[in-house]
Amino acid sequence: MFSCPGPLLPAAFLLLLFFATAFRLPRCGPTELSPDVVLGRPGANITLTCRDKGPPNVTVSWRVEERGAAVGGARQLAAGGNTLLLQGLRYEDSGRYSCSLGGRPLRSLRLQVEEPPETPRVSCYRRSLDKDLVCEWPLRAKPSPGTRATLWVKRRFVAEDPAEQRCRYFSKAQKFVCRVKLPPGTEDTKPLLVATCVRNAAGGSAGDDKIITLSSVLKPDPPLNVTVEPLEKAPQRLRVNWSYPPSWDPRFYWLRFQVRYRPEPTQTFTEVDQVTTTWLDIRDAWRGTRHVVQVRAQEEFGHGTWSEWSREVVGTPWTDPRDFTSEMGPFSSQFPVDDGTYGITLPPELFREDTADDLGETVVEATSSPVMSPYAFLVAGGSLLLGIALCIAIVVRYRQTWRTGGQRGAKAEGEGQQHGLVPLGHPSPPPPSDTPLLSPPGPPTLRALHVTNLDYFFSGQ
Repeated sequence: MFSCPGPLLPAAFLLLLFFATAFRLPRCGPTELSPDVVLGRPGANITLTCRDKGPPNVTVSWRVEERGAAVGGARQLAAGGNTLLLQGLRYEDSGRYSCSLGGRPLRSLRLQVEEPPETPRVSCYRRSLDKDLVCEWPLRAKPSPGTRATLWVKRRFVAEDPAEQRCRYFSKAQKFVCRVKLPPGTEDTKPLLVATCVRNAAGGSAGDDKIITLSSVLKPDPPLNVTVEPLEKAPQRLRVNWSYPPSWDPRFYWLRFQVRYRPEPTQTFTEVDQVTTTWLDIRDAWRGTRHVVQVRAQEEFGHGTWSEWSREVVGTPWTDPRDFTSEMGPFSSQFPVDDGTYGITLPPELFREDTADDLGETVVEATSSPVMSPYAFLVAGGSLLLGIALCIAIVVRYRQTWRTGGQRGAKAEGEGQQHGLVPLGHPSPPPPSDTPLLSPPGPPTLRALHVTNLDYFFSGQ
């Protein structure tokens, strides 16, 4: 049989004592009732007895002292003899009931109409790294007037008394809220044990113990002052601006943001993550279409959870006043084309075929001509004038070149013929031969003909 060594017994005992004290929390049970308190539940029937012993035929009178009115005048009750029967109890029936006989008071009882509280399902969060811990839980129905809620927080595996905090019920939000003041120096990564208890005279209910760390429950408030503005001469861009929530001090800790937007009336959002500034340019907005934008925040290093989304804000991209699409309304028929742009925004009414019944007896046909931009005419006219001037310059330049070449060719040919006909001195007569001294004139050269023809063409004859 296994036996524990003697020196280990004190250590084991201390370890068991440590765990016992580390998890010991106050017991959650119903509140104690005094002997003169009678408990009733909503919707039930209850009988109040004036005297334990007495003549059965004597009828006593009952009053609700805290209401200051006779019971018979407050509501219809079945009272007879020594008892008072209350049927279908309501919370408003709570009060102090007293009975008397002949003006002499006999007994006073306090009626409390309550039902056992709901089991709390607690969620905790911190709005900033330097804020208190807030724990809350919602309720399905309004609690009884005498219901009290308490929350305890203590460091896990530490033998210390837990910090107790009373919780407050907010009827508008219909939930209990507990704010716990953390002691200075509490580490964000150390585990904390959170326990809750809700009790009244009808019973008590304890929630499940939660183990949290301060860094894991960090949840900032949503960003504020979210605005959406168009950018001038940018029909597909929107500028979104927002500000830090008042509960978060940006001088010491920063936030990162997430932006989501969608064009109306679609329900699919486009999300942009890892935004560290308090503004964002949307570059793929639909032309002439309203967009819904929301922003949420998280600690810059990803500790904790995202905040709730901000309120929805709408904005429409800039539209050129000269563009006829600005008069078409918020309906959109844009679809991406091959070049990555979007088509013209047209309302669905333009695609419906009108009949004579819809338009009345008279049908008027309207024609429209496309509006051309004046810049197109200026560019086309300038290009045409530049082309004409270039052609004229080329023609003039080559005409001068052709004339100069023709004159030089004719002069060279004429000089050659003169040197061949005029003798330079008195040469001795050549010996007789069969070859004549002068050959008959041949046909004109090809270059001379070409120059003559060009001169004739440019002279206009």
